[in-house]
Amino acid sequence: MSSVIIMSQDDRPLPLNAGGFMISVLASRETASGYEIFHQSGPAGKGPGPHFHPWDESFYVLEGELHCGVDGQETVAKVGTLVHVPGGSTHWFRFGQGGGAVLAITSRGNASAMFTEYDQGVDWETGDREHLIEVAARHGQTIIR
Repeated sequence: MSSVIIMSQDDRPLPLNAGGFMISVLASRETASGYEIFHQSGPAGKGPGPHFHPWDESFYVLEGELHCGVDGQETVAKVGTLVHVPGGSTHWFRFGQGGGAVLAITSRGNASAMFTEYDQGVDWETGDREHLIEVAARHGQTIIR
């Protein structure tokens, strides 16, 4: 069962490192009855490569630009733009010039647990891609090789 969540910016949990961009879990599936909410930010060029998962995901651009692709359709999303990615769609994104930030919402997903595991021992600097693929798969996400 979910409970009331009121979180000021000062109360926001420390961000998790997901490959050079930062993700703060604002609500997990346990606290929000199935959906999850994240604040994601990073420098230019950072973001996840092509992947897909069974849950829907939406990004609302708060700062900067988000270069993204969904099932072969590419766009540059500016501040105030919403990008909705249906579950099962192959997608990716990169923060644009000067970096950026998005509010991300997922449905019935397991992204918060995956991001937490990424932050607790995935060595992004060594490029151990097989380990990244294994972590993602444990949480229902498929990384395109």
